[in-house]
Amino acid sequence: MKKQIRPRISGDLIAAYCNLIKDERRILIIGDLHEPFTHPDYLDFCVNQYQNFNCNQVIFIGDIIDSHGWNFHESDPDGMSPGDELSLAIKRVAKWYQEFPNADVCIGNHDRMASRKVFSAGVPQKWLRSYNEVLKTPNWNWVESIEYDNVLYEHGEGSKAFMKARNNMLSAVCGHHHTDSGVMWYVGKKFRVFGMQTGCGIDIKSYAAAYAKNFKRQALGCGIVLGGHTAINRLMSL
Repeated sequence: MKKQIRPRISGDLIAAYCNLIKDERRILIIGDLHEPFTHPDYLDFCVNQYQNFNCNQVIFIGDIIDSHGWNFHESDPDGMSPGDELSLAIKRVAKWYQEFPNADVCIGNHDRMASRKVFSAGVPQKWLRSYNEVLKTPNWNWVESIEYDNVLYEHGEGSKAFMKARNNMLSAVCGHHHTDSGVMWYVGKKFRVFGMQTGCGIDIKSYAAAYAKNFKRQALGCGIVLGGHTAINRLMSL
């Protein structure tokens, strides 16, 4: 009888395998999209990371739309009209919704732009439609921040994730800062917390990103958090 050969794994490989099959949250954190100005390969990249890490939950870290045409800053006079930009953004968001129909969405500063415009015009907020109504994402849960497994997720205005982690003694994941991607740990005698910056998905060649052409290069990537204990950054190939 022919001897059966069984492949063996050990060390880091078996630890990684056990993390992938254990019953815990495995969260994919998708960086700032800025639709309709997202990098054309970013959706496929995020889908691949979701599958590679056997994820079972998704959080968008904010700035789903760019709101370039109705921003408080200067907009490109040669760009799309605000109406055309929004229509294209809705079409692009539909592709994300098709891949990730159930997700938490942290509200970013660019997502709030229409609400801020309404406020500055003195119009009551009740006249505004919800994000889900406008973007046709009925199952997405739009939040200012959310916490899972003692990890705080929010867009990231005010300070970066490592500062929030240190100030709150609570692990934190943020976006907002397009050029940052990485994890920093704070370790004490009886605690261990991390701060993660996810990177982003914006197309640096788009006119919406022209303001940053002389900045550091954007970090195109996403994050994965396993069970609240392991934080991983993944960057797109350049």
